[in-house]
Amino acid sequence: MTDDQIDGPGEGVGRVLGTADATPLQFWTAVAPGSYLQLDDVVVTRRELPDREPVTIAGVVTQVRARHEGAQFESDVFAIADGTLPAMVQEAAEITTTRVDPELYVPPQPGAVVFRAEGDARARALHFDRMERRIPMGMGRDGVPVYLNADFLDGSRGAHVSISGISGVATKTSFATFLLYSVFRSGVLGGDAVNAKALIFNVKGEDLLFLDHPNTRLDDATRAGYAKLGLTAGAFPDVRVYAPPRVGDASGTPDVSSRLTGVDSFYWTLSEFCADRLLPYVFADADDERQQYTMVVHSVAAHLARYAQPADGGVSIDGVRLGSYADLVDHVVEQLNDDETRGDWAGSAVGLGTVNAFARRLIGSKKDLGRLIRGDLATRRPHSINTAESAQVTVVDLHNLPDRAQRFVVGVTLKSEFERKEKSGTAKPLLFVVLDELNKYAPREGSSPIKEVLLDIAERGRSLGVILVGAQQTASEVERRIVTNSAIRVVGRLDPAEASRPEYGFLPPAQRQRALLAKPGTMFVNQPDIPVPLCLEFPFPAWATRVSEAGRAPSETLRSITGAADPFVVVGSGGGSDDDIPF
Repeated sequence: MTDDQIDGPGEGVGRVLGTADATPLQFWTAVAPGSYLQLDDVVVTRRELPDREPVTIAGVVTQVRARHEGAQFESDVFAIADGTLPAMVQEAAEITTTRVDPELYVPPQPGAVVFRAEGDARARALHFDRMERRIPMGMGRDGVPVYLNADFLDGSRGAHVSISGISGVATKTSFATFLLYSVFRSGVLGGDAVNAKALIFNVKGEDLLFLDHPNTRLDDATRAGYAKLGLTAGAFPDVRVYAPPRVGDASGTPDVSSRLTGVDSFYWTLSEFCADRLLPYVFADADDERQQYTMVVHSVAAHLARYAQPADGGVSIDGVRLGSYADLVDHVVEQLNDDETRGDWAGSAVGLGTVNAFARRLIGSKKDLGRLIRGDLATRRPHSINTAESAQVTVVDLHNLPDRAQRFVVGVTLKSEFERKEKSGTAKPLLFVVLDELNKYAPREGSSPIKEVLLDIAERGRSLGVILVGAQQTASEVERRIVTNSAIRVVGRLDPAEASRPEYGFLPPAQRQRALLAKPGTMFVNQPDIPVPLCLEFPFPAWATRVSEAGRAPSETLRSITGAADPFVVVGSGGGSDDDIPF
């Protein structure tokens, strides 16, 4: 029987090579004339055993080569091409084993027929048949859907996702949002999908502010691609957007330029800042925790929590009313500079130099945090970021904030969300946290309040239903425990120096090289179920990624929470008192 007459789980494409060692975990196959194998193709072969059922060995193509057989010298290629020297072109493919069934780890026999795996054979080879809940991630190189095991995402057997790649090319945030869309819309979570939440921090531009707007560039081919994945192409139906107040705006108008509806301002009142001991997050640089003045930070925070009393939107400390963050900073510095009160605020064992170091940094925060910590806006006006009371997808816009303010918002928001989940005592509903530039918030070296919160999420979030989807340019610069606790690791286009780091040791050598060339939309996904990372392409976003693509949004997302609470509120009025003009 010839190769083109072979019956099996797919097309017969070659035979196990006899000139290279074949092992249970890796072998080479000679590609039959007229056939081909490319990287990422899935193949299967059988090994007959005496007195036992046959063993099926399946794997993924991780390298392909072609050579002239019969050539001795490099210059022979010209003679062969001219037809003056007989030789034969032979292609061979390296196969990395993904599944052995039954689990008898014997090598395939040289000469055994190798089939291209299709249908159920492909699903078995990639362990998709063992996944009770499959989340579509995109299309494989063969144009067939590739799945993620939901058990390793929602905390059942593992949690957290780490996405790495060059900024602007690796499409890390695009893949993260597509993964969320697939989780929410594929039906994998069942009834839990209705209550599941996502918290997305937008750190670059305003691209993520239009998740609830359909993409006007969506074409029939893209819709068909979504349908092939079992998804309906469309925008996120339930989105809330939060943005910081504009600089110098006493009314608290959201600081956004492209989206004009359905945006709420977020801020913290002076009373909340003091009572919730948020001062440490003002000093959120990774190096700050190694400085001696951190003991002053915690001492002052405790003093504010003990003595600050709410007073008409601001706070009162020792009879002094403070109406802004600048007033609070000036008052704290004044008390620290007074020999009589310094000990009460900073403790008696702290030197003057340490106190001055704290004071200098605190004074430097006035410009960055003045618009976020307010004493001039109505406390009854909705202003808190709380995913439990928000939409299914909550987008927090940070791109107009300076670095210190971004750190403060991320740290305080994650702290409050994680504490809320702890108090609930249950993992349901799930909360997915999407955070880009993870290497900035949880760097490998140093310590900071934000890093401690992220470590807590990475190590305990699985049991509490908090799933971190972290993206970074360089996984080698992220805290090791966060990367290690990520069950799913995703790689897009990589920088050559970064690709050589040990953090990418899970990629086969050929995939490391390909990661240097990967085009936008191509990702390599490693999950515990499958021993070889899978290469996939995810479809073009069905939601707008910029204002020029934005179609009409759902009517329920066009009004802010403030407007929904008071239909007569003036936008940016600070809460809508009875004296506000309603038009």
